[in-house]
Amino acid sequence: MSFRAAVVTFPGSNCDRDMAVALEAVSGRPALRVWHGDADLPERLDLIALPGGFSYGDYLRSGAMAATSPIMRAVVAAAERGVPVLGVCNGFQVLTEARLLPGALLRNAGQRFICRTVALRVENTLSPFTAGYADGDTIRIPVAHHDGNYYADAETLDRLEGEGRVAFRYTEAVNGSARDIAGVLSANGRVLGMMPHPERAIEPAAFSSLGGADGRKLFESILANVAVA
Repeated sequence: MSFRAAVVTFPGSNCDRDMAVALEAVSGRPALRVWHGDADLPERLDLIALPGGFSYGDYLRSGAMAATSPIMRAVVAAAERGVPVLGVCNGFQVLTEARLLPGALLRNAGQRFICRTVALRVENTLSPFTAGYADGDTIRIPVAHHDGNYYADAETLDRLEGEGRVAFRYTEAVNGSARDIAGVLSANGRVLGMMPHPERAIEPAAFSSLGGADGRKLFESILANVAVA
């Protein structure tokens, strides 16, 4: 059965095409495109991707308005059934606002937009998103965000650490994130939110204006480790 992924577009999304291109490049199958105002998702999905951007212009809080979009009811229901959901950058913000992941994304320390490639350490290789990496791998992935400072209270942070739900961690201080957390998994490991953009790192430098292919393994992991009967 062929791999089926859907990419959701909100007003203000600007990385939805990048996500779709990355998914097709790895899977060989075009991603299905879904509009935020749709009430339903396509049937039999192997992955739902919430892309980066500035949904609704980041009014109120980043991701807050997108989390109330009609499509998010279907996304939440699918996640509760175990369909894998990937939220990148603004998508991570939407996942926290929709309560599919704990915590919140605050303004970066220093109040500055950060746009550069950063080093991450892989902290969990047991999820369908990270199984292609080795524990402790250091990978380089671009970031581009103003509100990427991950926050949760100490009890929540301790629980995430204890349950192995920190997927990626910055190897240096980047944006003020608590415990340098760059990516978080849901309790069942089927929802991943991360601020760095793996879809911008799927080709070697010789073939990409951005350079680097460390994000490709994430998409290859999804392809190899998710399936819908």
